[in-house]
Amino acid sequence: MGFLSWILIGLIAGAIAKAILPGKQGGGWIATLILGIIGAFLGGWIGSSLFGASTNDGFFDLVTWIWAIIGSLIVLVIWGFITKKRAK
Repeated sequence: MGFLSWILIGLIAGAIAKAILPGKQGGGWIATLILGIIGAFLGGWIGSSLFGASTNDGFFDLVTWIWAIIGSLIVLVIWGFITKKRAK
């Protein structure tokens, strides 16, 4: 799957992860989209490298979306820890 596909998946996965994750994370919608893109790349790497999942099957593959959302959730949790420490 191409670089642009991962960016598009990341934008959508970031919004989904923000809706799933309870509480208020720092940053607006632009930060959420950027974190979603980073999370999609992280999720794709975790899925393919550590678990051997095929994330190259295409844009509409459910496994690709699941790993992108998982990666986005991980990045949003880390971002939440960073912004909470900075606010104190």
